[in-house]
Amino acid sequence: MKKNDITALHTKTIKELEAQLSVLLIELAQARLKKAAGKLKNTHLSMLCDDVARIKTVLSMKQRS
Repeated sequence: MKKNDITALHTKTIKELEAQLSVLLIELAQARLKKAAGKLKNTHLSMLCDDVARIKTVLSMKQRS
């Protein structure tokens, strides 16, 4: 995720963040299956994990306030 994308996360609503999170979690599960089959590099998997963590962080911040 680029810096502009990260700042755009803060402007999204909770429902939009949850929708994006569910899409990323599906992609992450598929990437883990591909990695187990030996068809994926580790860099893609780590990027997905980082994106999921960013969205979860912004989502929790919005839910607290």
